[in-house]
Amino acid sequence: MMAALATAALAVTACGTSGGRAAAGGPGRTAASARPPASRAVAPAAAAAGGSGPAPASPPPAGPLAGKVIGIDPGHNGRNHDDPAYLARIIWNGRENETCDTTGTQTDAGYTEAAFNFAVATDLRADLLRDGATVVMTRTSNDGVGPCVDRRAQILNAARASVAIDIHADGGPPSGRGFTVLEPVADGPNNAVIASSLRFGADVHAALLAGTSMPVADYYGTDGYIRRDDLAGLNLTTVPKILIECGNMRNATDAALLAAPAFQQRLAAAFTAATVAFLAPAP
Repeated sequence: MMAALATAALAVTACGTSGGRAAAGGPGRTAASARPPASRAVAPAAAAAGGSGPAPASPPPAGPLAGKVIGIDPGHNGRNHDDPAYLARIIWNGRENETCDTTGTQTDAGYTEAAFNFAVATDLRADLLRDGATVVMTRTSNDGVGPCVDRRAQILNAARASVAIDIHADGGPPSGRGFTVLEPVADGPNNAVIASSLRFGADVHAALLAGTSMPVADYYGTDGYIRRDDLAGLNLTTVPKILIECGNMRNATDAALLAAPAFQQRLAAAFTAATVAFLAPAP
């Protein structure tokens, strides 16, 4: 169905573009919950020739991510459930065949992982733009189908992202809590970016502990990390990348956090801090 939705357009936003979150998204979300774009200093008009007056104001300094391209992959899509045949397509994930994608999980209250992923991605995009980055997203709304997971990797690779993050939330056992950083295993296409991906994963891990109340997972991985060799997004990447399970949507405590716009913004701020730590030159 809807062939136009089957392939995502490459979404590139240069620094300086408004990056506010769309009003659609999680429960209780309104346009007012989006953070406003950063203010811009306006230089006063120059004094008339020969007159007196203040000198023109200097432009604001470039952000810490000026000149960097950052890739964001919000996992799944809001209408994936409408096209099971599309999701069942077989793709090559760099090691073996797998299906194109899934619908993702949801909280017991029905808040979907796809909506969560896109909400955090939108907040993250706004933060990165304010820091001067160019941002590439694998999808630009939460009302489409796809793209397949191999295509998502291709989009970010083609953009030559300086670093990329795949945003997800888990559907684990209801008793389990916490986040997990999923890191790649050398698999051919990604061989050159394993070390840098692990370094970025450590930056994300540290930023989440410092900037949010989400603990490391107590049911999956070890100390909030796990290496995965069966995911197209990690196997096929040619840019530094990790996948983050931000929490467990089937756990009541995690679900309440994940569905809250304020917590989503804290996650985005943590990912931004991790990106700056990874890419910005040391003072």
